[in-house]
Amino acid sequence: MLKSELIERAARFRSAEEDPSRSLSDCPALVLNADYTPLSYYPLSLWPWQTAIKAVVLERVDIVSSYDRAVHSPSWTMQIPSVIALRQYVKPSEFPAFTRFNLFLRDRFSCQYCGSPHNLTFDHVIPRRLGGRTSWENILTACAPCNLKKGGRTPKQANMPPLVQPIRPTSWQLQERGKGFPPNYLHETWRDWLYWDIELEE
Repeated sequence: MLKSELIERAARFRSAEEDPSRSLSDCPALVLNADYTPLSYYPLSLWPWQTAIKAVVLERVDIVSSYDRAVHSPSWTMQIPSVIALRQYVKPSEFPAFTRFNLFLRDRFSCQYCGSPHNLTFDHVIPRRLGGRTSWENILTACAPCNLKKGGRTPKQANMPPLVQPIRPTSWQLQERGKGFPPNYLHETWRDWLYWDIELEE
């Protein structure tokens, strides 16, 4: 069977009854860089099983481990990869994108004024009306009550000193921070490649 046919086989299913993703959607592949470290810890670098099989067929990745499940065609069978490694190393960027998600991750998903993990938003430490910029160094995660209480004042004016001073994290720092937030589900074949800050559940 040609590579193009294998790719189509992995990607094309015409009806719900034929669609194996209904039963295989819980079979994502953990994606490792060429140095066998995860591309990302948080969010964890996972590919759907179809994407993983396409990458295998196109010889872009190597299979490290597989599930005890397979996809079939009349002339072809492949075990579904559970861990794959890129053949070409992808150099991570030095600094992460400035997004709400990455900001919350930097601040451990907690308000930097009171520590609450609920109703999170973001706050300009130096208010915009006073020339404060929307940047890593001037934005902190804040719960809605603290944000409302602080209003358009500086932390000193509001008598609300932040728990930490905001910094621009490196990608490495953010990935290290992500290790403290493992996903709810970890397949047993992933565990040799992941290093979390808390004990893995059985």
